[in-house]
Amino acid sequence: MDLSFIGRTLKTTGVVSLLVLIFGSFYYGFQPTLSVFTGIVWGMINLYFLALLIRTTLKTGEIDKQSALVILLIKFPLLYISGYFIVTSDYFNPLLFLAGFTVVLLVIVMKALGRTLLKLDVNMNNKQESIKSV
Repeated sequence: MDLSFIGRTLKTTGVVSLLVLIFGSFYYGFQPTLSVFTGIVWGMINLYFLALLIRTTLKTGEIDKQSALVILLIKFPLLYISGYFIVTSDYFNPLLFLAGFTVVLLVIVMKALGRTLLKLDVNMNNKQESIKSV
């Protein structure tokens, strides 16, 4: 899998979050749906900053330490403090927030499973060689 997998996952999760917001508001009410939607958005932001941090620090050549420090200061203190206030808030249901957070992980698993079943990551040169050898 390549680095664009995270971007595709974030786009798919964004579409799923909008569908959850629209249909969940109709069937379950706005407040529970907002808890799930907030969890999904929080998980998307978390995944985005994690991918950004990994791209910044794990690369060949010179590492930009200032960028990595800025990402660390945004991701860990600000994101997790906001998550703490969301979970301890009386407005958001913590279990629904957690359910929303796991939607990002579910989308990752489903996309990876789909790519595996459809064999989208198979190297075409190996596939052609195996056909020629038969």
